[in-house]
Amino acid sequence: MNNVIEIKNLSKSFKEIRAVDDLSFSVREGELFAFLGVNGAGKSTTINILCGQLQKDAGTVLIDGQDAQKNSDLVKSKLGVVFQNSLLDGALTVKDNLESRGALYGLSGKELKERIAELAKLLQFENLMKRTVSKLSGGQRRRIDIARALLHDPKILILDEPTTGLDPQTRNLLWSVMTTLRKERNMTVFLTTHYMEEAADADYVVILDSGKISACGTPLELKNSYTGDFITLYNSAQSDVEKLGVPYERIRDAYRLSVPNTAKATELIQAYPALFVDYEITKGKMDDVFLAVTGKKLTGGSEK
Repeated sequence: MNNVIEIKNLSKSFKEIRAVDDLSFSVREGELFAFLGVNGAGKSTTINILCGQLQKDAGTVLIDGQDAQKNSDLVKSKLGVVFQNSLLDGALTVKDNLESRGALYGLSGKELKERIAELAKLLQFENLMKRTVSKLSGGQRRRIDIARALLHDPKILILDEPTTGLDPQTRNLLWSVMTTLRKERNMTVFLTTHYMEEAADADYVVILDSGKISACGTPLELKNSYTGDFITLYNSAQSDVEKLGVPYERIRDAYRLSVPNTAKATELIQAYPALFVDYEITKGKMDDVFLAVTGKKLTGGSEK
């Protein structure tokens, strides 16, 4: 796959604060790319530079082979962006919001009407077209935000914490739509999120801390590098668990054992087969990875 985003030695400071510090990474075409970090890590600053809303101090940003600064209009036509805060006009109807946005991309008449109808069906807001945006729920508004970003059929969709505060049903709908677009249109999705289960489904993950990359890789690579495995052992006595010689904790009706890797779990099972009658083995989660890498827990909210 080709790299659709390439960032090399990117830097940006706000007075004495180094928001982005010599950042380099690439995003492949068609992949779900997760860009993680606590508030203030530099995620939104990087996104604003990608979108041309902020000038970089140094470095190179290429979007689909084009310099984001030198060819800003062309680059913007390839991007669809959903920011943390909605950009919809609350005084207008859903239809008016989408039509006015479409006009900025040169869409009009039958073409625009058909595109809006297609997105309304995809994102399930056909019954909301005449409703004023200010009267929409958070989940309804978010669906319109995404439709607004997709009007011009962008090659890359940037989602800045798109599901924060949404109900599970709406979150599931949005991710179903993202999966469909990636499959049918080979769209690249660039995601920031504080929901680690969303990051766990990414093709590639970059963890940012204080403007620098602290870790990167596939979710599996990161789990193998920064967390161990866990064995949940059921119907066992504490005295038997202690014989295994590994850290453990009591959870409800079971014991949760921590082991460095799957090989160690296999070794214990082979050494003590009588104890492993009812058990399960799981890998560490992305929350564990993030905490191990940054020493911090990930929470949502706005940042620079």
